[in-house]
Amino acid sequence: MAFVFPPEAPVAIPVAGSDDQFAVRRVYCVGRNYAAHAREMGFDPDREPPFFFCKPDNAIVPVAYGETFALPYPAETQNYHYEAELVAVIGKAGSDIALEDALDHVWGYAVGLDMTRRDLQMKMREMGRPWEIGKAFDLSGPIGPIHPVSAVGHFEKAGLWLTVNGQTKQQSDVSHLIWSVAETVAYLSKFFRLEPGDVIYTGTPEGVGAVKAGDTIQVGVERLGELTVKVV
Repeated sequence: MAFVFPPEAPVAIPVAGSDDQFAVRRVYCVGRNYAAHAREMGFDPDREPPFFFCKPDNAIVPVAYGETFALPYPAETQNYHYEAELVAVIGKAGSDIALEDALDHVWGYAVGLDMTRRDLQMKMREMGRPWEIGKAFDLSGPIGPIHPVSAVGHFEKAGLWLTVNGQTKQQSDVSHLIWSVAETVAYLSKFFRLEPGDVIYTGTPEGVGAVKAGDTIQVGVERLGELTVKVV
């Protein structure tokens, strides 16, 4: 088979403690999945089921432990926000997955950042248009190494935090997710067939805010470590 242009290599995330790589297929993100964050964005978290948006696979930015990734301030925004997230990755295919079976499809977990051009997202929201220019831009998904479930178990409870220049901005626990990882996987699988390589950003707690060039962001999840980016 001949290609008009050579295909890009798959986007891959390192597996912690291994030389293996996790090839990314699709990237799903859960919107407003912590009650306090939903309220700070002006919504009632008790009135709606989970909803999803997507990022392209090449929005993913693997960040190694001990590394500070230089994250460029994106174009066309004056309000560049951080969102700390627990990320779940899929290792077993399935559709319309039963809730009691959902965690069997999760291969591992990682620390993630859903970077957001908030002003553009809000403008699109007010106009009733999709969020892509606010959420799906280049380098908008920094992520740490993936930890297999076999090594760290599942995450019904674990601290989640984010600091900017050493000052705590977000601090919560994944037990505060409105929709748990299992519920998210089961619900998402009603609409999309999940496949190995799918990545799910599970939502961010309250405390989101803007950063500027020169700021250093550190985000961590208990048992998964911490990743660091510097906005340049």
